[in-house]
Amino acid sequence: MNILILSAGTRNKIAQYFKKAVGANGTVVATDCSPVAPAIYDADKYYIVPRMTEPGYIDVILDICQKEKIDGVLSLIDPELSLLAQNRAKFEAVGTTVIGSDYELCERTLDKWATYCWLSEREYRCAKSYVDKDAFYADLEAGAATFPVFVKPVRGSASVAISKVSDKETLDLLFARGDGLMIQEFLDGQEIGADVYIDMISGEVVSIFTKKKLVMRAGETDKAVSFKDDKLFALIQKFVDESGFRGQIDIDVFDVGGEYYISEVNPRFGGGYPHAYECGCDHMALIKNNLNGQTNAPAIGGYEDGVYMMKYNELRVMKLD
Repeated sequence: MNILILSAGTRNKIAQYFKKAVGANGTVVATDCSPVAPAIYDADKYYIVPRMTEPGYIDVILDICQKEKIDGVLSLIDPELSLLAQNRAKFEAVGTTVIGSDYELCERTLDKWATYCWLSEREYRCAKSYVDKDAFYADLEAGAATFPVFVKPVRGSASVAISKVSDKETLDLLFARGDGLMIQEFLDGQEIGADVYIDMISGEVVSIFTKKKLVMRAGETDKAVSFKDDKLFALIQKFVDESGFRGQIDIDVFDVGGEYYISEVNPRFGGGYPHAYECGCDHMALIKNNLNGQTNAPAIGGYEDGVYMMKYNELRVMKLD
């Protein structure tokens, strides 16, 4: 079996885990637009490709799929997920399965306002959000909203350009300087990450790993501890069943006073996934089974609680050709 990882970046562990899954008879190929993306060197083969926004990018990826006889392709960055989903039929035509959710879902998760609207319409607990500054001020005057709040791009990822704001002056300044912003309620609670795999054949949730985030850095989990809660597992299963996701997803949740609030969803491997893998939630094996036409049996919470994950820096030093 041959796997293609797009925009590999610094996700070395993802490449390593896929190599273990495919074994000696398979190949893991990675791409990035930069030759100093360390994860590409943990793959069996790599290609330096144009940026995904460049014309003809998808044709370059399709050529790699044909040349390397790729069985499954996935991306590790949010904007590329929609591009893959949009071109799913082209990949199928060359014998490659896009590992991920459909275009509509990828677009909705990239759009934080659309995500909020979907969640609130279905009465999920979530951070109250605004794209209209005046609507927020009206709620502020009525006592239905309070500072601090988060101001963030409606479409964005990796916690880029997010500001915690505690006064009107700063809020007005941010909105005057930028377009496409939204205001989001500050959830004062324990942040939780959930690594979830939805079988691509049956559509069932077959694996859930949850962790309490202890330290964050650059939008990713730096330190965390595993835990289990049947109430949270049930919420995740309900949410996924109603949404229709497929493959790997990463969900951010907040525990506020004993109630779970869904914050964001990324339909890809999150930066904290290695914690799940090292605790026994091998989602690469689940992907391999699906690509082989095998349905996975559900094994929710198949891990120990109280297991800590602590990231630390590693180096790759080499001379490039």
